[in-house]
Order: sequence, then C-alpha cells, then structure tokens
Amino acid sequence: MLTADQKKELEATIQQFVGKPIGPAATSRDAVNEAMILQWCDAMGDTNPVYQDRAVAEKSVHGGIVAPPMMLDAWTMQGWDMHKGYDEPTNEEQRLHKILTDAGYTGVLGTNTEQEFDRYLRIGDEVTAETIIEGISEEKATGAGIGYFITTKTTFSDAAGAQVGWMNFRVLKFIPKEAPQAASDSGGGAAEAYVPARIKPPMGHDNAWWWNEVAAGRITVQRCKGCQQLRHPPRPMCPGCRSMEWDSIEISGRGTLHTFTVIHYPQFPGYEFPICAALVDLEEGVRMVSDVMDCKPEDLKIGMKLKAYIHEDDDGFKLPLFRPSE
Repeated sequence: MLTADQKKELEATIQQFVGKPIGPAATSRDAVNEAMILQWCDAMGDTNPVYQDRAVAEKSVHGGIVAPPMMLDAWTMQGWDMHKGYDEPTNEEQRLHKILTDAGYTGVLGTNTEQEFDRYLRIGDEVTAETIIEGISEEKATGAGIGYFITTKTTFSDAAGAQVGWMNFRVLKFIPKEAPQAASDSGGGAAEAYVPARIKPPMGHDNAWWWNEVAAGRITVQRCKGCQQLRHPPRPMCPGCRSMEWDSIEISGRGTLHTFTVIHYPQFPGYEFPICAALVDLEEGVRMVSDVMDCKPEDLKIGMKLKAYIHEDDDGFKLPLFRPSE
C-alpha cells in the first residue's frame, strides 16, 4: 500500500497527463473502400443495402455507398505489439498505464464508451484520428477494487480537416481486491487457494433475458414478431422491418466456424490461455461469438462443424461455448 505522501506524488504525476495527445495523429492506411465495408458487414451480419449495393445506395438519400458509422475507428485502428506491451510503452497512454501498474494498480477494465457521428463516410474519404487523455478521476472505490477512471477522447477528421465524429473510451485502472480466503480447518491447516472467476458480461434491459435463458439451460435467439427475422445478439429493434415486437426460439446449437482468432495476451485471471475465440454460423442463419473448447488452436479450420453446449463456471455462472462436433 502507498503511503499518503506516495499517493499524493502519484496523483500529481498522473494528472500531468491530462490534456496530452497520446502520440502523433493516426491516418488511415487505406481510404474508405467497398472491400473493407463489405468485410465489416459480413462479419457483423449487417445487410443494410446502402453499405453494399451500389444501385440501391445511389437511389437513396446518400446518393452512393456509405460506410457504417460504427466502422469509424476501424479505419485508423492499429495493431498491438505482443512482445513489448506496456513494459516498453511507446505512447503517453501506455506510459500512464505503466506508472499506475508499477504503483500497484495492476488491473484494467474497460467500463464504457461514448460515440457521436457527424456525417457518413463515403468511398475515398481519408480518416485521421487524434487521441488525447481527456481526464483522470480522483481515486474511486469500486467492486473490482480502488482505482482511477481514465478517459481518452479520439476526434476523427477527413482529409479537409473537418470533424466526422468522436469517441470517448473509459477504463478503470485499479488495485484488485484481495482474494477472499477460505476458512481454515479446525486443525489450523492452510486455507484453500482462491480461484479467480471469469469476468461477467454486462447485463441490461435488452440482454438480461438471454442470459437468464442460458442460466436455465437454454440457448435461444431473438425472433421478430413482424417479419420473423432472427437476430443475435439481442437488441430492441428488428434491423429488417424496424418492429420492436419480438419473441425467441431455442436453437439446435449446431453451426460452422466462420472465422476465429487465438488470444495469447494479455492474460487475465479466471481464463485458460490460449483462448480460441470464434465467430460461429449457426444453422438457423445467425452468428454467435463464443469460444471453441476441446480443440487445439492448430486444429481449428474455417468451416469445421461445431456444437454448442452450456458450460458452468465454478462460481455457478453459465455461458454457451462450442466444441468440434466431428
């Protein structure tokens, strides 16, 4: 634990980062183009024709193909150097995180993001992103532990310098709570080792019902009562007919591997690495993101048959996972 003087010195140091750009502005490697838009729409299951169909887009209010607004940060997104990580920081945000990590604030959680879009991006647009460290809160006590909320703000501009949107991203950098110790036996034996639990997904008005179904042993997907279109993940409005009336159906769990990524780092307590994170095409016609278990990373193959099952963590939390069905 830091002393009062050490805490005061730490807070003075980290507050010097507020208002600083994290580094040079990042410009999109490629101009906005149809190929990347099509790939995004395919991965996200977005069938809006103004993103993909030239003829339809030209007759729309846009007068041509436009990019999905949620792609905004994808045009300038950069990769992560697995070999350096935060131990060899290369920008001001990473330096800030390293200072807090070295002071014992070793945990990090993404808490929320806010976005605003000024206009649709069109084919040929070049995007530049400038990110600043907008704010660092005073030390807060949270369920995860005590820590600081760090907010970055990224402003996106076109080639003429006009703003096309912005995004705030907030993380909590915290000192993890001490693991609760199991009561020792009457003979004075050592307490049982505490096993960290998997991070729980956010549950709100639109998706809590789905997790309740999983907890009851059922894997379901939403179905629009208007046009009968299936959709996943859960959301309040049908992307096809815009109806807000829906029910759900239980699925078979059979599917094929659409794409995957093998996650080695960063490693969090409560998970077994590497993680085979997958996008699965369910036979009902929707996609689901989950993990593939009981399969070595080198044995994963696009198009392989998978079968869902409900896994229960040691703390009783249930979630759908997949394993090879062949």
